[in-house]
Parts: sequence; C-alpha cells; structure tokens
Amino acid sequence: MCGKRSLQPLQKALSLLGMAKRAGAVASGVEGVRSLCRSGKARLVLSAEDSSENSAKRIADCCAFYGVRHMSLSCSMAELGHAIGTNEVAAAAVGDAGLARAILESLAPQQEQEGGHVGWQ
Repeated sequence: MCGKRSLQPLQKALSLLGMAKRAGAVASGVEGVRSLCRSGKARLVLSAEDSSENSAKRIADCCAFYGVRHMSLSCSMAELGHAIGTNEVAAAAVGDAGLARAILESLAPQQEQEGGHVGWQ
C-alpha cells in the first residue's frame, strides 16, 4: 500500500464482506439472515451495533439455535449496508466458509485487543 498502514481490522472485514456479496454469498436483513441460517448454509453472521433490540434478539436466537457463529461489529447499520451495496441493514450472513474464515481472521487483532478470542468452529 505504498508505505501506508494496512486497513484497520473492521475496514478489512467490511471490504471482505463486500467481496462475499459480489460473489453471491451474502444474505442481508433480519429475514434474509434467518433464512440462510435455516437452510444450513450460513457460516458467519455479522450484525450492526445500532440494530434494534428486537432485530438483535431475533438474529442472536436464530444463530444460537442453528449453531452459526455470530459477531456484533462496532459499525452502524448504514456502514454495514454500504459494505454490501445497499441501504441500512441490521445484519448480514456469509454463506461461503472461506470468506467467513477470512473475515474472522481480519477481525482477530481487534478481538485480541478487547480481550476476546476469535476462533473457527
């Protein structure tokens, strides 16, 4: 990158999410995410920090029930939507295992700073 610092973890994750969208491996919105989880194809669900309590609960419950990795990002619904080329979205699900793994790995430095651990199941 010509001597500039590399992308921050969140920016890189959102960039990878956009790539997954272009590859046709992303479902967005509460119902889209729930549908992909129910189909068994969701590998990772990312949600915006400013989504409504109802949306956040519906997504978290669905991910827990179907055993899908769920992460809340420190970004707005507008930023999450912008990453996948739409308006505001509360959540996005990634259906490709390789891209989901790349997104998790890009977020690993941020998780380590916050005292968390990012792993792959």
